[in-house]
Amino acid sequence: MFESRPDRDAEIVLVGRSNVGKSTLMREITGHTFDTGQRPGVTRSPNHFDWASADFVISDLPGFGYMKGVPEEVREDIKTDVVQYVERNAEKILVGILVVDGKSVIDIIDRHSGPDEIPHDVEMFHFLREVGVEPVVAVNKMDKVEDEEERLNELCDRLGLHPPWQQWQETVAPISAKRGSIEPLNEAVRHHLHEAQRDDLFQFF
Repeated sequence: MFESRPDRDAEIVLVGRSNVGKSTLMREITGHTFDTGQRPGVTRSPNHFDWASADFVISDLPGFGYMKGVPEEVREDIKTDVVQYVERNAEKILVGILVVDGKSVIDIIDRHSGPDEIPHDVEMFHFLREVGVEPVVAVNKMDKVEDEEERLNELCDRLGLHPPWQQWQETVAPISAKRGSIEPLNEAVRHHLHEAQRDDLFQFF
């Protein structure tokens, strides 16, 4: 269980599979470098970043899903910790940023879709909604995707959002964190901050 959360009333969390670029995105948003494991799944506790002047924290939660060399029970424990953290702090979490790898997300979702299985990314998207946290899907590494429109439409379809993706720009944000190209995400986050009457937090996005 994660116990390190700073005492802040407003929070934005980053969730997602291992190796989708959450830490890079966190660095891009905060301008602050975090220790990241060289191997997926190394980060076992959240990275929190809070600003002394604001009652606000951004938290990068550990990656979940398949991780090479990590036993399944450990992977399940991490996912449980992430889910419980979000549930416990849902009232304070203004936005849940679900980070996915634009190049591989459709293949991964399709591979894990079946009568007895819900893909982690789809499950997490709906879980955020269920606990009252506004989800924004940061579709990362889009610089490596050739058929952008088609890929984003397919992702919307898998998430139960009726394509075309352009009508979901407050929910689906194509970005390339490594290149510093995250404006669609900032715009989506600002939309939800405004809805929550927290325009004072625009300065961070």
